[in-house]
Amino acid sequence: MNFELTEEQQMLNDSLRRFVTNEYGFEKRGEIIKSGQGTDPATWSALAEMGLLGFTFPEDYDGLGGNAIDTMVVMENVGRGLVVEPYLATVVLAGGLIRDAGNDAQKADILPGIANGERLLALAHSEPGARYNLSYVQTTARKDGDHFLISGQKTAVLHGGQANQLIVSARTSGGVNDESGLSLFLVDRDANGVKVDDFATHDGHRTADISFSNVTVSADNLIGTLDEAYPAIEKAVDLGIAALCAEAVGAMEAMNTTTLDYIKTRKQFSVAIGKFQTLQHRMADMFIHTEQAKSMAILAASEADSNDRASRRKAISTAKTLVGQAARYVGQEGVQLHGGMGVTDEMFAAHLFKRLTLINLLFGDADHHLAQVSDGLLAKTA
Repeated sequence: MNFELTEEQQMLNDSLRRFVTNEYGFEKRGEIIKSGQGTDPATWSALAEMGLLGFTFPEDYDGLGGNAIDTMVVMENVGRGLVVEPYLATVVLAGGLIRDAGNDAQKADILPGIANGERLLALAHSEPGARYNLSYVQTTARKDGDHFLISGQKTAVLHGGQANQLIVSARTSGGVNDESGLSLFLVDRDANGVKVDDFATHDGHRTADISFSNVTVSADNLIGTLDEAYPAIEKAVDLGIAALCAEAVGAMEAMNTTTLDYIKTRKQFSVAIGKFQTLQHRMADMFIHTEQAKSMAILAASEADSNDRASRRKAISTAKTLVGQAARYVGQEGVQLHGGMGVTDEMFAAHLFKRLTLINLLFGDADHHLAQVSDGLLAKTA
């Protein structure tokens, strides 16, 4: 496997790092979070001008034809600066679904709007009681002439309150846990019967619980083939997990940097605590965990675009397991090396710890994905 970035990807990485450092500082991030808007128009426009919002879309739809490795480069910098913009929700998840499952008319209508920053979308899939089971969907879409009536409830919709439109999964046939019988629909957030409860998560991002009561959508709003949306949903989530692994690596690198800076300046008995050998060993362990996680994030990104379901799922679950374990270790060590200051809102480390904790939980924690890998190995030996 080639671990080296191309010249173009390295230029993208350098440009994004400068942007996050110079234009998206800790104080600005705090102001965006306090506003409760969930996104900063100036920042989102800047990302659009840099071409990042359409990076992985086809060139025919104002994109740049990039892949999951390009997304990895972007998300590492998102993690490094703890950027709270809805890049994962709009570009990776929703945009990826339209790109991979939408028809030509939907792509032409939606993808350029995402690329230029005018349209925000969110994937409304998770439901209460589903845990991490992607096929668990109780929301229904009932055929009514040339329309569908959608009813049900979605939970933890990433940036659902900021989206102009929602991609909603609904059961059009089959049982509640069946992979078959799922369909995807494009729904306006302000449509009659849609109720959005937007709130902040503990890491400063925004999420929403959304209910649907006989929401009428045209058959033209069906994304992909009726009853056959599960593979597209699964692949979109895999792309999201790969992106999260990269974001975690960026956040871990930032945690290492800020922790090292702290122990170099924090003194006890007139000596910088970074001089103590035991703390040097702990910093070395944090670095090793981060480098291992980076290797797994590269593995996830290299497989995320694959249509080989078994190979992709194995790589994604393996990466999420080890990245989740590393995120937990680096986050906890970073806080401990800061001492009591490590859990205060004034310290960057506290916010990194919160984000790393939530990344571990999103789309399945380390224990869940470890079980997925284990079950796969047992199935092969049975």
